[in-house]
Amino acid sequence: MLILNKYAAIDIGSNAIRLLITTIIEESGKPVRFKKTSLVRVPIRLGEDVFTNGFISSVNITRMQDTMKAFKLLMKTHGVKVYKACATSAMREAVNTKKILNKIRESSGIDIEVIDGQLEAILIASTNLKEYIQPDKTYLYVDVGGGSTEFSIIHDELTVATKSFKIGTIRLLRGLVEQDRWMELEQWIKRYISNREKVQVIGTGGNINKLHKIANINDNDPLSYSTLKALYNQLDALTYEERIVKLGLNPDRSDVILPAAKLFIKFLNWSGAKDIYVPKSGLSDGMIRELYKRKKLPF
Repeated sequence: MLILNKYAAIDIGSNAIRLLITTIIEESGKPVRFKKTSLVRVPIRLGEDVFTNGFISSVNITRMQDTMKAFKLLMKTHGVKVYKACATSAMREAVNTKKILNKIRESSGIDIEVIDGQLEAILIASTNLKEYIQPDKTYLYVDVGGGSTEFSIIHDELTVATKSFKIGTIRLLRGLVEQDRWMELEQWIKRYISNREKVQVIGTGGNINKLHKIANINDNDPLSYSTLKALYNQLDALTYEERIVKLGLNPDRSDVILPAAKLFIKFLNWSGAKDIYVPKSGLSDGMIRELYKRKKLPF
C-alpha cells in the first residue's frame, strides 16, 4: 500500500522567506521517504530593517503579505495537507512583530509562530543526517543565517548540546557583531569538542550550499578547508557586481556569501575539522519532519 501526502514549511528568515513543499511517501514495509517537491525563495531582507532600525518597514510588511498570499495559493494548488510557518531572528527582534503577525493572519489566513533560537537549532538538527553521521565521531552541525547561527553538537549519534548565537551574515555586513560575542562562540565550541577526536563539521544554509556548488564537487563529497579558503579569496578579490556577473550569484547572495565563507573558515579552525559536509537541508526540512512526527498543528 502506498500513501502520498504533501506537507509544507514556511521559513521566514532574516535574508529571505522560503516555502518548501515536500511529498511524504509511505509504503508498506519500507522507511518513510521525504521528497522535495517545490522550493520557492523570496529575498525579502527583513534583517536589513530590524538590525539597523529595530522594526520592519511598511514596504517590507506589504511584501511579506503578498508573499504569504502567494504561498497560500501555491500550497492550495499543490494539495498540501499540513503546513507550518515559523519566523526566526529578524522577527524575534522587531518591535512591530505582533502587528505584522496580525496583518498577515488577516490578509492570508496564515498563522506564523516566532520561534526562539533554541527551538530553531533543535528543528534544524532534526533533519535526516544518517548518511553523514557515524557513531565514532563528534559533529558540529552549523546553520548560518542572516541574523543568527544555530549550532548542535552531535556525539555517538545523539545531540548533546544546541545553541543559537546572534552572529549572522547581515549583522556581519553591518558591523553589528561585537568581539565579546565572537569569544563566547569560540569558547562554546571548544568547550564541547576540546576533548573529542574525529570532529566533523556539517554545514547548512543557502550560502554554504552555494559555496559547495561553486566548488563544483559531487553532492556527497565534503568541502575541504583549502578549497573553502581558496573560494573565500576568490570572492574577496571580486566586487559585488563581479560576483553577480562572473559567478552568476543572485544580488541578495552576492554580498552575504563572503561573510558566510569567513564564518565557516572560523568554525573549521576552532573545531579542528578538515572539511565540511553539506547535506542541502535546513530549518524547513526539520519543520516538515516534526510536522510528520506529530501529524497535527501546532508543534
